[in-house]
Amino acid sequence: MTKSTENYLKAIPKDFTFGQSENDGLRLDSGRVLYPVNIRYETYGTLNKEKSNAVLIFHALTGDAHIAGKYSPSDKKVGWWDEMVGSGKPFDTDKYFIVCSNVLGGCSGSTGPTAINPISGKQYNLDFPVITINDMVQAQNRLMEHLQIDCWLSVVGGSMGGMQALAWIDNFPEKVHSVIAIATTSKLSPQSIAFDWVGREAIMNDPNWNNGDYGDNPPEQGLAIARMVGHITYLSDLSMESKFGRRLQERETYSFDFTRNFQVESYLEYQGQRFVERFDANSYLYVSRAMDYFDLSLKGDGDLTRALKHADAKFMVISFSSDWLFPPHASEEIVKALRNNNREVTYCNIESAYGHDAFLLETETLGRLISGFLKSRSEEVKNA
Repeated sequence: MTKSTENYLKAIPKDFTFGQSENDGLRLDSGRVLYPVNIRYETYGTLNKEKSNAVLIFHALTGDAHIAGKYSPSDKKVGWWDEMVGSGKPFDTDKYFIVCSNVLGGCSGSTGPTAINPISGKQYNLDFPVITINDMVQAQNRLMEHLQIDCWLSVVGGSMGGMQALAWIDNFPEKVHSVIAIATTSKLSPQSIAFDWVGREAIMNDPNWNNGDYGDNPPEQGLAIARMVGHITYLSDLSMESKFGRRLQERETYSFDFTRNFQVESYLEYQGQRFVERFDANSYLYVSRAMDYFDLSLKGDGDLTRALKHADAKFMVISFSSDWLFPPHASEEIVKALRNNNREVTYCNIESAYGHDAFLLETETLGRLISGFLKSRSEEVKNA
């Protein structure tokens, strides 16, 4: 074995299927019952004898369960948070048992619109029920029971992952010791809902969409546009200025037509092309709509403080100065509501030029904060 072969963290996808009948299916917020349900997940590290070192990490909108490592030594790409998960890393697999699952409605192994409808024997497509963040968490709770874990040491996520972390507190406060919510919000702003709408309209107005029944001829152009629109919201003006400026791409002057002229145009086109190779258009509709519907304050009749009154966990809330998609004030609202309930919460707004994507890129700063927080929470559990 070469040194590079020996050192990679082995990632193994696993599947958990439940709800073989309607009686044991997943009852959704919409009122429908989904069955059977498969959850694709990956685990890293070892669950200790007390089962007190389990950490559940959530991915963002278009992520998956492959959070770290490689499936084989020849893989060129590692998991999406590889810098954070592994031996000696902030989520230290020598200390913690890390779990990450693909969300309900996704297209990377978990049940979603690409799954087979047991009634028709065909792909669900738009017959798949509309889902919510709460539905995702309910499915993850079934996985928790399958893994025989009683309480998570921490639930952790950025962006939509942060929404799931907050939804765990909303649904199962007794099953969570601590929460790390990064670059997230208690509810989407009208602006964010508007961006999601534009992305879905691009997909549904693609001539290949065919009301979701596109088979092997997906609406690639619409999905690519949706990704380009979304990707713009993940960056900051400062990061785009630094990375691209007004530099031209493969030319010395303007073309005086409507082909690509600027580097930023080529970059967005590339991002769109890469995205259609790995993501399903219908899944994009469902998961983005789930984000739209998320509003943590609903259980408090619109009052976030009342909604969080049963949250007994310890919190770490992290925002980024240049994130205009989920800006710092969205995190500060969560912190204020927790402090109104006399809950223990640590808040940090990190100075960064990366925009919303900072939660994937500012790993050095995040790592220091998270390592200390997890160490303290782990010691509390041991001494309890």
